[in-house]
Amino acid sequence: MSVFSDYLKTIQSAMESEPGSIKYSPLNETRFFSKGVTFEALNKAMPEKQLQPSLQTLANMMGKQPDFGQQLGNHPDFAHLKHSNHTETHTIVSLFLDIKGSTNLFRRYKPQTVMIITNAIQRAAIHLCLIFGGYIHRLQGDGMFVYFGGKTIPTQKAVESALQFAAMFTYFVKTDLKNLFNEQGIETIFTRIGIDLGYNEEVVWAMAGIGEVSEITTCSLHTSLACKMQSKAQSNGIVVGDNILSECKGAEDLFTPVCNRTREENDRYIFRIPEKQFNYTQYDFNWFQFLKRQSFIATDLSGNLQVKQPMPDTPRMLSNLTPIAIQSKPFSNENS
Repeated sequence: MSVFSDYLKTIQSAMESEPGSIKYSPLNETRFFSKGVTFEALNKAMPEKQLQPSLQTLANMMGKQPDFGQQLGNHPDFAHLKHSNHTETHTIVSLFLDIKGSTNLFRRYKPQTVMIITNAIQRAAIHLCLIFGGYIHRLQGDGMFVYFGGKTIPTQKAVESALQFAAMFTYFVKTDLKNLFNEQGIETIFTRIGIDLGYNEEVVWAMAGIGEVSEITTCSLHTSLACKMQSKAQSNGIVVGDNILSECKGAEDLFTPVCNRTREENDRYIFRIPEKQFNYTQYDFNWFQFLKRQSFIATDLSGNLQVKQPMPDTPRMLSNLTPIAIQSKPFSNENS
């Protein structure tokens, strides 16, 4: 997908700048990294608090302004709970994303190069997440734990944003990143994502930890299940819970019980309380079909998905046609 092209260039440059790379040449060392593969060079090529131009195109089209002022473990709507004895309850979408297979990079590259590659991938995830309004709660190795929603965001919108982010990033890893890795003859990495939704009284917000060794977090079955569902997903798969499905009216065909894939009936439910007759179903989410249905996505002639280009300004187009219309009586109001 073209919106990730600038991120891919940085990753490719890191790969090709190291001796032993299939496409290594001394010239590649300065192609994007003027001082070789260093963290300083990464920050110069891919600033932390600035979308790469290719992804900025998506943000502009959607009218989104990423919040680069976020702080880990400090959702702005609940930041006032820090260093307090108070708790609150509020609906939230929890998403856990894990990137698998990056350890294989050490078979080919030095730790410095692996750090550049994985950091670039992580920044692509963070930047995309910010575009869709996610709040990065925690970075865990190659993974991220993210909240979508808040006190001013409708529940359906939070769910939609979480699914859009998850679908786009999975597409990036499964297609764009896979193609680049295959060119270098290394094993492809992949993602697994779990998403769930907790409603109001099901989610308690509070400070966890002590002093500055703390964060504002949620205590909820559904927060825990998002992490657990991630482990149930297949490679480049997304698993979601019942509550997510309930907010996707008209798109029920995109969700299939996990047991249909595994052929194990025990995989139908991710969590059960028999004495309360509580059975919570987990579903494989058809993220590819979901992505194709988004208004900002188009399919090219090769079957690849791309972000639609913004339409030209209509008034400007009409004004450009005026001189032509004046010379043609059938199309000119003045001469009719």
